[in-house]
Amino acid sequence: MKNIKFFNDSIRRGFLNFRAGERKLGERLKTISSLEELQESPATYVIFGVPEDVGVRANHGKPGANSAWNSFLSSFLNIQANQYNNPDNCLILGHLDCSSMMTEANRLIREATKVGDKLGILVQLIDDMVFKLVRKIIESGKIPIIIGGGHNNAYGNIKGTSLALQKPINVLNIDAHTDLRRTDYRHSGNGFSYAKSQGYLNKYSMFGIHKNYTPQYIFDQYEADEDIRFCIWEDLIVKDSPKNEEFKKQAEFLKNEFGLEIDCDAIQFFPSSAITSSGFTVDEIRNFIKLSASNKVHYLHICEAIAQGNPVVGKTISYFVSDFIRENTIASLKNL
Repeated sequence: MKNIKFFNDSIRRGFLNFRAGERKLGERLKTISSLEELQESPATYVIFGVPEDVGVRANHGKPGANSAWNSFLSSFLNIQANQYNNPDNCLILGHLDCSSMMTEANRLIREATKVGDKLGILVQLIDDMVFKLVRKIIESGKIPIIIGGGHNNAYGNIKGTSLALQKPINVLNIDAHTDLRRTDYRHSGNGFSYAKSQGYLNKYSMFGIHKNYTPQYIFDQYEADEDIRFCIWEDLIVKDSPKNEEFKKQAEFLKNEFGLEIDCDAIQFFPSSAITSSGFTVDEIRNFIKLSASNKVHYLHICEAIAQGNPVVGKTISYFVSDFIRENTIASLKNL
């Protein structure tokens, strides 16, 4: 693949903050310089970024999701390598180079008024890169961790996983929105409807969608679909609502095997493309990640975060990723 910018020692040095007597995770993480090396790597988890916001802008959302990747690296590389964070478990592959699509998107937005379908063509180019890389990682026996970027990249995650496993897959999406909008042109709001219409998505559970932001036609179209389940946010915030038990029910609906999508729009007051005043806390998301470890999770995707000028974004994503790796490693050892 031509569009991969592989992580290397030069990039590593630009992010690391050294301290005497301590070992940072980023100091010890292994790197690769070609996809052919994936098969030989002892790492189970492969992290890569998709720094773009083309799909968000095509969906009339707030730009800036392209900034999360570097913010994540600044934090994740500097967490401690200790008995809880094993650098042998994961590698940072690098990121997909979306710069040409971003440049063209900026030009289109400057020069035209109605550009949604044209931006959609650029999103399809990103789709192509994402699905090919996800497919390669899973075929190599690894688990991809994808840092977006917009939620449009869910389509590439689902397609790549489905093709690698040679079957439609299930997905659990923690999100304020269904992202099941019409398949008129590609954007961040219809990755799941495209994946479903093309046979890559089997069972789909949406955990925490908001009544105020779900169009009626989506309720009309999918409420009777036995392969789709909604868990509405307003039903979770009633007094003494057992969120953990409801999360477990969603996993059981998906036969305890799924791709895990986390849209940062679902987190209260978190800088994102559709920031919300009502939503999950960061600690609740961390707990759901821990609960997911008792299942077979094919990939983790974190998206829609806007990190510009706010270092807490990268730190939060770093918590999510390190939790996912740690808890799934513990669960795997218990199953040996």
